[in-house]
Amino acid sequence: MPTYRRTTRIPAPIEDVWAFHSTIDGLIELTPTWMNMRIASVEGPDGEPDPAVLSAGSRIRMSVAPFGIVPRQRWISRIVEREPDGTDPVEGSAYFVDDMIDGPFRKWEHTHAFYADGDETHLVDTVEYRLPLGPLGDAVGPLAKVGFEGMFRDRHTRTDRRFGGE
Repeated sequence: MPTYRRTTRIPAPIEDVWAFHSTIDGLIELTPTWMNMRIASVEGPDGEPDPAVLSAGSRIRMSVAPFGIVPRQRWISRIVEREPDGTDPVEGSAYFVDDMIDGPFRKWEHTHAFYADGDETHLVDTVEYRLPLGPLGDAVGPLAKVGFEGMFRDRHTRTDRRFGGE
């Protein structure tokens, strides 16, 4: 199965970078404008609307229309793992994993990992995916990394700038 990975050093403590990435506002701020993302709803693990933190069990219903030329695609994402969860302090590293339970891919599992390095943080995004269209999608799957590169480069640049980087 194809995997995409991007790592960036962010000039901020892990607690700050983690807190920012743990919210729907962080997702909105980090998503490139050319994705034309719309959030339909956000539910916490117990079904509560608009939770402050995206903890394990949270669901995000959204749609995207890349560049405004691709037809709008529905996407439902679920946070399946989060460590530390809740209000536990971050000690050295943290991560959360979301998967796509409805959307354009046959499989999408995105791990957002954070590693403390003094007063800085290593941000590591890893996506395991499978494209639609069965064997044809599998054959061209590795080429999708070209498309992911622009989106994740933009996300990491936005994170860097938010915390005082270039």
